[in-house]
Amino acid sequence: MRGRFVAFEGGEASGKSTQSARLAARLGALLTREPGGTSAGARIREVFLDPETHLTDRAEMLLLVADRAQHVAEVVMPALNAGRHVVSDRYAGSSLAYQGYGRGLPLDEVRHLTEWAACGLWPDVTVLLDVPVELAVARQTGRPDRVEAAGDDFHRRVGEGFRRLARELGDSWVVVDGTLEPDDVEKLVWDSVIERCPELGDD
Repeated sequence: MRGRFVAFEGGEASGKSTQSARLAARLGALLTREPGGTSAGARIREVFLDPETHLTDRAEMLLLVADRAQHVAEVVMPALNAGRHVVSDRYAGSSLAYQGYGRGLPLDEVRHLTEWAACGLWPDVTVLLDVPVELAVARQTGRPDRVEAAGDDFHRRVGEGFRRLARELGDSWVVVDGTLEPDDVEKLVWDSVIERCPELGDD
């Protein structure tokens, strides 16, 4: 039996890394991330987030497409085909929100590139952790990376993009209030995932 695929989405400092790790541990799932879920992807991530890197919007998208193609082929699909559940910190929704709504690239082109790179693989459940930009900024520490430094207007467009995606793709997307305490967020995530994939509660 093929494993289930759950992706966490959201803006910067929304709690994705914490909650994806918690869900993966609870399910005994493979925990991974984008960009950077493979050795090649780790090098792409370094370039992508480096504040000194200057990328056009299309070049940025193509870097992420390369990362996703490698990630799906090397990590995600082999695990799913072996019957293991996979939890990813970011996936295709981030490209639609960041490069589509945020950068302004045509959404149909972003979706097409993503589907091509991922061989048509979409998550069984996408969990959107919704956090206002102001709170996300307050949570951030240290020097901002290239994406964090893109400005509040950019991040507001990204946030609205995520919410639109959740409305349009409602059956497979769930929205969780990321402003709550981590334990409360974890419970809401678990309940939402189990509602859509009841068999995971039996694992």
